[in-house]
Amino acid sequence: MIRIGITGQSGFIGTHLFNYLGFQKDVERIPFADDYFADKIKLDEFVQHCDAIVHLAAMNRHNDPDVIYETNIRLVKQLISACQETNSTPYILFSSSTQEERDNLYGKSKKEGRELLEDWAKRNKARFSGLVIPNVFGPFGHPYYNSVVATFCHQLTHSETPKTDADGHLKLIYVSELVEEIINLIKLHFVTQSKTQNDTVQNSVKLCETKQIQNTSQIKVSALLKKLTQYRDDYFEKGMIPNLDNSFDRNLWNTLLCYLDHENFFPFHLKLNTDDRGSFVETVKLNSSGQISFSTTVPGITRGNHFHTHKAERFAVIKGKARIEFRKRGTDKVYTFELDGKKPSFVDMPIWFTHNITNIGDEELYTIFWISEHFNPGDPDTYFEKV
Repeated sequence: MIRIGITGQSGFIGTHLFNYLGFQKDVERIPFADDYFADKIKLDEFVQHCDAIVHLAAMNRHNDPDVIYETNIRLVKQLISACQETNSTPYILFSSSTQEERDNLYGKSKKEGRELLEDWAKRNKARFSGLVIPNVFGPFGHPYYNSVVATFCHQLTHSETPKTDADGHLKLIYVSELVEEIINLIKLHFVTQSKTQNDTVQNSVKLCETKQIQNTSQIKVSALLKKLTQYRDDYFEKGMIPNLDNSFDRNLWNTLLCYLDHENFFPFHLKLNTDDRGSFVETVKLNSSGQISFSTTVPGITRGNHFHTHKAERFAVIKGKARIEFRKRGTDKVYTFELDGKKPSFVDMPIWFTHNITNIGDEELYTIFWISEHFNPGDPDTYFEKV
């Protein structure tokens, strides 16, 4: 078992990394809380228990840039001090930023923090990777803090008016793509560790690296806002799902969906057309591939109790009465929606939300399901747990 700890575990990237590590059979997650940096004993115990530490804890925004710089350098020095005082030499991965070369104190704190950790690793024959990371986006990023994608998604789904201050090119990486890179680096190190454990100091120095994490997409700020606005308009007005055949578009859509005011947005009532022949309703309007299914559910039965890490999914009730529940992983709040086939409606499932559907009526429940294609066969995508 590889024992892995994450400073900044509760943050945007930390939360995703912690969740994905929970799927790895050969990994033990060592819990970390933000207050460990204020408690020397807890920080020392943390580093002693880790084979690898991903140092994500940092300050990104503050009115005073000096506070950002001083905070980030202090956190690095505290981590180094804990390792030195406990004679611990975990493999440390440090999240730096492409802002390293910019003339700002945040970028300076990242570059100097990386250099401090690299120097510690060389002196102690430890493995170190300084990761220079582009802009990261994905579900649950904090608006006005983590990325412009998070800010736009929040504004568009909360009746605010986004604006572009500068229309530059954004180099982006989706958070799960970054997490995959980090996990692969850790596993690669421990696969090869036995071959290098008796190397000389000179050879161990080679184990210190600065790795440029490549962006997986690039888009102008104005084009990003235009795309997200179109997603929002089509979805809010027509319940329409965009073309998700491109991985960037699917990731962007899944990100936007997580910022909805779920309690007030769902269920989304569909237009029911009735005449002397019967009734007609459009349950899924989409510009994307995927699978459409139909189910009947007898009274009292629950389907689902799983979550997806990539796939978008829709439940549309067309006959009977249903209760749909979902809960964001790692939280206790359960969102509950009651749907009635007399007023056909749907609920869309955000990724990382465990969800189910229960027949709460006296007759069979008729449900139409749509789920998007999945383009990463190495990730099973669907994981079971109870809402």
